[in-house]
Amino acid sequence: MFGMNLTPTEEYPMTDITIHIDDYVQHRLNALATVHGRTLEEEAQDILSERFPKPKARPRNLAAAIRAEFEPLGGVELELPPRD
Repeated sequence: MFGMNLTPTEEYPMTDITIHIDDYVQHRLNALATVHGRTLEEEAQDILSERFPKPKARPRNLAAAIRAEFEPLGGVELELPPRD
């Protein structure tokens, strides 16, 4: 959550939006921004970026895709049967 890169990239440029929020939501958002030492806009960007993360880079091959899927789980040790 913290230290998230909120700068635009060539692949994902930034765009502007305007949203209307009620006073309660603005108060809560301001409070969170103050706690995190950020502006209201930075806090909103962080919340939205957390809710909609950028897709991970696609692995170049099937073995890399399988490894990327299971590495966070600690991997798997398989017992291979002897070859005849």
